[in-house]
Amino acid sequence: MKYFAYGSNMDPNRMKKRGINFSKREHAILEGWKLKFNKVASRDPNEGYANIERDDGDVVEGILYTIQDADIEKLDRYEGYPKHYEKLKVRVRLDSGKEEEAITYVANPEKVREGLKPSKNYLNHLLKGYDLLSEEYCEKLRKWETLD
Repeated sequence: MKYFAYGSNMDPNRMKKRGINFSKREHAILEGWKLKFNKVASRDPNEGYANIERDDGDVVEGILYTIQDADIEKLDRYEGYPKHYEKLKVRVRLDSGKEEEAITYVANPEKVREGLKPSKNYLNHLLKGYDLLSEEYCEKLRKWETLD
């Protein structure tokens, strides 16, 4: 099964700590979507977790993991599915140009609020995908305004 991570799960160590085994990890692009930090964090209502929203003129870079089917239940638990995030099938493009269908998570509308910012700690999890993300995208993440 393919899972597209655009938030803190881009950190491979976070995935391992959560007991999610992956056999492959590769760079992927989701076209027609935009990265936002407007999902209300579970611990701090002023903190924003990563979310994606449709936007024809934008792209979201992320990590495409190949995981075992059984591990999707672990991901569901960690992502707060179905209360906090909905599961969605998306088509992502690999660097080779090949397209793959994958599962990703999108915040439930009642858990979204504008004006939120990520914490530095949370943003650092996204930046742990630097080995596969473009330098331009990493720079965009580094410049994101944080809570602290």
